[in-house]
Amino acid sequence: MPEKVKNAPTVRRMPIYLHRLLQLEQEGKESISTTELAEALNLDLIVVRKDISLTGIAGFRRIGYNIQDLIRSIKKYVGWEIPLRAAVIGASPSGYAMSVYRDFPLFGVTVESVYDEDVEKAKRLYGDDAGRFVFYNMAEMETRLQADKPDMIILTVPAANAQKIAETAVNAGIKYIWNFTGVALRLPPDVTVQRETIAGSLATLTAKMKLDRK
Repeated sequence: MPEKVKNAPTVRRMPIYLHRLLQLEQEGKESISTTELAEALNLDLIVVRKDISLTGIAGFRRIGYNIQDLIRSIKKYVGWEIPLRAAVIGASPSGYAMSVYRDFPLFGVTVESVYDEDVEKAKRLYGDDAGRFVFYNMAEMETRLQADKPDMIILTVPAANAQKIAETAVNAGIKYIWNFTGVALRLPPDVTVQRETIAGSLATLTAKMKLDRK
């Protein structure tokens, strides 16, 4: 099976740090301490210090960290220093939302193509944004992915079709799948699938609500 990501909670916090640091960079700020970063994001100082230390960056006493250097270190830590090409499989509303996600450029991700069973309908869904992407019919997917393989696919097809379409993508050589279908895909052990579920996030939130009611 693919190796599990070490320090997964830290990895999930890195985009939060990056957003704040990019804001500060735009404001002209040159350095920041972990204390300032923790206070700005309402996080425990010890957590922020540990997270930042894992990037390997060195700070300066009484100054903290150079913001531009820290941004580069965070991007390198999570693999965003190298541009990533993505294809959306399934022109659903969620597929459209992922295609035009405004922060992808910050993370080095570019969605280049969209696959759907009805290309014209997909273009209508995308409206004025359709010109930003190349649209392909789902029947062409395996051939197209083999010819011009993206680094990852974003799977947003109906749940009933998810397994079959994922298998087709894997047959084309895809090794990384961001799965928004809610389906637990059964794929070869060398394929990495990041599954996102609304129910899982909701359960986390409501469990915290339950604790707060006690």
